[in-house]
Amino acid sequence: MIRAAFFDIDGTLLSFNTHQVSPGTVRAFDRMHRAGIHTFLSTGRPKCIVPPMPIDFEAYITMNGALVFTPDTILVSNPIAQKDLENWVDYAKEQSLCTMVFTDKEMYVSQLNQVAMKLRDQLEFPMPKVVSPDELCTLQAYQIIAIMPSDHDSQVATLMPQSRLPRWHPAFTDIVADGNNKAIGMEAICQHFGIRQEETLAFGDGANDIEMLQWAAIGVAMGNADPIVKEHADRVTTDVDHEGIETMINTLLS
Repeated sequence: MIRAAFFDIDGTLLSFNTHQVSPGTVRAFDRMHRAGIHTFLSTGRPKCIVPPMPIDFEAYITMNGALVFTPDTILVSNPIAQKDLENWVDYAKEQSLCTMVFTDKEMYVSQLNQVAMKLRDQLEFPMPKVVSPDELCTLQAYQIIAIMPSDHDSQVATLMPQSRLPRWHPAFTDIVADGNNKAIGMEAICQHFGIRQEETLAFGDGANDIEMLQWAAIGVAMGNADPIVKEHADRVTTDVDHEGIETMINTLLS
């Protein structure tokens, strides 16, 4: 029996084409709630750039598991180590790389460039506060978005030994504290709500969703997911623009 369903945002709940939650997804959430299934958000975004959506969540996994909470309780809080943050800032200055940093409540950007602006427009989030690289070191960073191609990843991983780089886009990668992932957030939420792992369902499309799909009893990759994500899923549904969530929910609850 399914008692909990976890959902990524970009490419799963929100189409990259319409930036909207589809009517079928709204119907699927209504059907889940009528069946007594709890619904939870599981995203790489911080809460400050989670857009309003016509669907409800009882708890939030944000920044790839770095900060997990209900409206009343923080369940997980694991920011990036200060030394790792300082090492990244030094590298970003040396390589002239744009950096976005998310704290528990705000977002900041340094060395802003056109790739970062394109990302902001693609995901439709507000303009972050622009600061100097050194000012980033004064923040408690829960997540970094490093605007850089993947050939930087191995060097950055060496410079940030207490962090991990869950890349989900060729132009940039998320950086979070080592051990943070969406599955950690799922486990914390399930413990809080008294839900067993074998009662869980998850939907995702990006590489940062792999741990979530593996941890869930039923991990569902969207049809638009990267092939490697589909390899780690139990099931594959249609894509986000063709009612992938509703299609699978109707199958599972029929």
